[in-house]
Parts: sequence; C-alpha cells; structure tokens
Amino acid sequence: MTGIQSLLLGVLQGVAEFLPISSSGHLVMLRQLMDLVEIPLLYDVLLHVSTLIVVIIVFRKTIARLLSAIWRALKAAALPEDRENLLVLLYILVATVVTGAIGFALSRFEDIFFHRPRLVSLLFLVTALFLLSTLIRRAPRDYLQIGFVGAVFVGLAQGVAVLPGISRAGITISVALLMGLDRRRAGEFSFLIAIPAILGALLLQLRQAGTLFEVVEPAALVVGFAASFVIGLLSLLLLLRVVRSGRLALFSIYLIPLGVISLILL
Repeated sequence: MTGIQSLLLGVLQGVAEFLPISSSGHLVMLRQLMDLVEIPLLYDVLLHVSTLIVVIIVFRKTIARLLSAIWRALKAAALPEDRENLLVLLYILVATVVTGAIGFALSRFEDIFFHRPRLVSLLFLVTALFLLSTLIRRAPRDYLQIGFVGAVFVGLAQGVAVLPGISRAGITISVALLMGLDRRRAGEFSFLIAIPAILGALLLQLRQAGTLFEVVEPAALVVGFAASFVIGLLSLLLLLRVVRSGRLALFSIYLIPLGVISLILL
C-alpha cells in the first residue's frame, strides 16, 4: 500500500464513518478498485480508532458529565440530574452487550462481504431504507422514556452494522429516532455506544498486527490515520447539524443510486 492509497482510504473513512453512508462498505469498494483486498481488517479498525478520537473530542462534555455522575454516585452524593446520566450509562452498557452478541455472531460472515462487493451493494440499499424511515414523525422522548427496550434495539442495530454496507451511524440513529428518542439525544447516544464498540473491534483485530505491517508501511498508516481524523471531525460536526435539522433521509438520495449502479457494474 502506498502513502497515496492510504491517504485516499483515510479521507474516505473520515467522510463515511460519520455521514450515514457506511465507511466499511465504501472501503470495500475502494479497496477493490485499488486491488488492496489482502490488506488485513486491522487497517480498517485502526482508521476507526482515529474517528473514535473524534467522537471523544466532540462529546467530551457529555462524557465528562457521565463520568462525574458515576463519581458522585460512588460517593453517595448524587445530584437530581444524575438520574438521567446514570440511566444513559446503563443503556450504553445494555446496548454494548447486545452489540457484542450480534456482532460476534455476524463477524464470521464479515470476510464474505469484503470479497463479494455485490452483497455490499444490497446493504447500501438497506441503509437507505432505514434513513428513509426517519421521515416517520414521532413525539420526541428523552432517555427516561425509551426504556431498556429502546437501548436493546439500538444495540441490535449497531451489531448488524458490522456488515459492510450497513452504516453504523445511519442505522443506530434511525432506530433511536424510530424508538422515539429526540434528534439531539439520538445522535448523541449513537456515538456514545460507538466508543466501546470500536474498542472491542480493535481488541479482536489486534492479532493481525504482525501481518498488517508486512503489507502497510508505518508511514502510510500514519497518513491514513491523520486524514481520517481531520476529515472525520468535519464530517461529524456536519452530521450532527443534519440530524438536528431532521434531514437524515437526504443521504438515501446518494445510497440508492450507489447501490443500484454498483449492483450492475460489480
């Protein structure tokens, strides 16, 4: 892999990780075009880590608030507003467990999708359908109202997103909105549950570290990582504005033609 190829993959990851168009699906397509199908999946996971850092930066105040709520609870000095914060942490745990179970069950099929781009094309269309579902309007609810059932369904959606072509951000935000969570919290919860999910994926793929550096130069990896971080930061800020304005379904205008055309050409 050259530095230019890694740069292109990093830019694509930064754009597609946060915009609801499936970063893994686009990476599969671009790797096919550049004949890089033998690059270990750990490379993709490391690019996800760069975007994870973006999530932590953008949601640093929310994360600090949640951690403060834990600290006060441990000291038996919880504030009234800590109830919702502690419930959010519990929902994150529930969603993470569900994600882990579903993701582990589907991970055995992951390589199949990475070598069969036509299947990825079909999943682009599935993502588009979920985005279109956000046009269904429901009375907005907060964390206290969606219950454990809502957390389970969002975790289930995130687990399915292990498959290339299913946008993690797109499907989790769509499901959160379908469960009635208001737009701001839907975007927030989607990325909060991404933190343990990406860390878990990294741990699972670390066994490929040796083979990764056999085919990817460290300098090329750094270039891709940096590009993914910078572009990812801009993409996340854009996505949050789109979600709060209720225009998430607009991305289906891109995904539907992409899915249909790639089905024909690949």
